[in-house]
Amino acid sequence: MKSKSLLQQGTVLEDGDRHAVLKERFRSLVQIWQSETKFCSTAYEMAMHPAYQQIIGMGPVAIPLILHELKTEPDHWFWALRAITGEDPMPESAQGCLDKMTDAWLQWGRQHGYEC
Repeated sequence: MKSKSLLQQGTVLEDGDRHAVLKERFRSLVQIWQSETKFCSTAYEMAMHPAYQQIIGMGPVAIPLILHELKTEPDHWFWALRAITGEDPMPESAQGCLDKMTDAWLQWGRQHGYEC
């Protein structure tokens, strides 16, 4: 029998506990996504992975987690950030360059009050 997470059980959590559960869920999804997409050849394939889609489904609470992940270990988080925020701060000159794309999103994060 598969056990349910605290969030699935409807348990009322304090803010700190809720953040810890969300962070744990995010980390778990990141590990699954990275493990199962390491041989994907396109950003589309990576973005369509169920774990990545679940991260997008977390909504705005995932933004600081994604930005932290982007800062510490740059990866293809741009699709998720665009989907969640509805914004695209990357200049055309940054397209295809992971470092420049990362810098653009981290700058966006700082401008919007996130610790990056």
